[in-house]
Amino acid sequence: MATNQEWLDQAQEETLEPELPIIDPHHHLWDQRGGHYVEPRYLLDEMLEDLSCGHNIIATVFIECGAMFRADGPEHLRCVGETEFVNGIAAMSASGLYGPSRIAAGIVGTAPLRQGDKPSAEALDAQIAAGNGRFRGVRVGATWDPSPDVPGHRTNPPPQMYLDATFRAGFQHLAPRGLTFEAWCYHPQIPELTDLARAFPDTTIILDHFGGPIGISPYAGKEDQVFETWQANIRALAECPNVVAKLGGLVMEVNGFNWHLNTRPPTSEELMERTRRYYEHTIDVFGVDRCMFESNFPVDKIACSYTVLWNSFKRLTANYSAAEKASLYHDTAARVYRLG
Repeated sequence: MATNQEWLDQAQEETLEPELPIIDPHHHLWDQRGGHYVEPRYLLDEMLEDLSCGHNIIATVFIECGAMFRADGPEHLRCVGETEFVNGIAAMSASGLYGPSRIAAGIVGTAPLRQGDKPSAEALDAQIAAGNGRFRGVRVGATWDPSPDVPGHRTNPPPQMYLDATFRAGFQHLAPRGLTFEAWCYHPQIPELTDLARAFPDTTIILDHFGGPIGISPYAGKEDQVFETWQANIRALAECPNVVAKLGGLVMEVNGFNWHLNTRPPTSEELMERTRRYYEHTIDVFGVDRCMFESNFPVDKIACSYTVLWNSFKRLTANYSAAEKASLYHDTAARVYRLG
């Protein structure tokens, strides 16, 4: 159970639109996770507990988080252990013994793209084999900022990783294998991602967490300035037809909203109104056919429950058409991750 469960329980809500079919295209699974995470263990049981809140979760997509890498063997293939681990959980879910939701129906792992050509190709082929038909793409975290007070990705990426020739030598192997790339960067890095997307128009790129608007340290107290920079960067990125956007992951500590410091968690209405402009601008420039809501659980559990998070999305789309809702909650994810 989350270590902040008692705090989260203060915001009890009825599930809105419980029949609306949803694919949650972004969550993690792990065990013995240290650091600031409120859920050090998040496996099938813990996820099913969150999904039991009443939202109609048809299927989910696992996104890499450095879990269960192999302890030995060639270094560039150790990441395959994560896919093996998640595929086991996916097989458990696919048995139907744990309910109708198909957990990790799609798997996004990682690969050593920063090591270049041959290691990347070998790792990608091994990942596809380990996924047993579920492997869909990779994520290689790029989050970096000049300020030492802004935490970088756990893999310690260099600045301008997306522009690096060795990284791109690995990246080139994605499209021929039908694999997507999951982009996790901060908002000042979005132009570098745009350059990458233009250089590889045949590779589908999924922007995670709105491109990570930073709201802490040198960016604290500059929310409007950050939004304006982000807004322009996102508009340019949306001109790349091979890029789609995930709507969520905006309540982490790095975003600076500081929900977790309050005596009570936010309601779905408070959550949505506070972050609404990020959602509306992204939907406006990408269109509903290139946007999908995401939970980013259990990371976003630092600020809200699964019920409240999806309720906040549904409040945003209360006046959207049935077709628009279908795209945002289900169809875009089903198409991008080939979930049938």
